[in-house]
Formats: sequence, structure tokens, C-alpha cells
Amino acid sequence: MIKQNAKTLQIKEQYINDLVTGLTLIFRVTPSGEARLQLTGDNLPFGNRNFQFDKNGKLAGTGTGLGLKSCEA
Repeated sequence: MIKQNAKTLQIKEQYINDLVTGLTLIFRVTPSGEARLQLTGDNLPFGNRNFQFDKNGKLAGTGTGLGLKSCEA
């Protein structure tokens, strides 16, 4: 049996740039505990995509953001 000291880590914000597709994925956690994901990129025909999740990780809403460079926290 291997005994490990597990630690919990919470990421509050992370940016991932995909050079192949030209998309940027932005993950954020609001102070209330809700998570948000935004897909940004010039090649999205209807603007940036926004996804909001509740505290339990369930999808709470989606939408588009024309001309936005990052989602509001």
C-alpha cells in the first residue's frame, strides 16, 4: 500500500491558448463559487462563447459575446 499526502488545489483562473485552432479557453471561478468558461478567437462566426456553471458544476447558462476579449468575473 502506498500512502500519499493528498492536497487540494483550487484554480481560480487559467488561460489556455490553442495555437492550432487560434482559440483561447479562459476558465474562471467567481467569488460566489460559480465557474465560467469562455472560448475566444477570431474564427468563431457568432462571437465568443460563454458558459456558466453553478456551485455544483451544472450548466447554468450559455451565450455569445460579440467583440469581447475576456469574460467578466
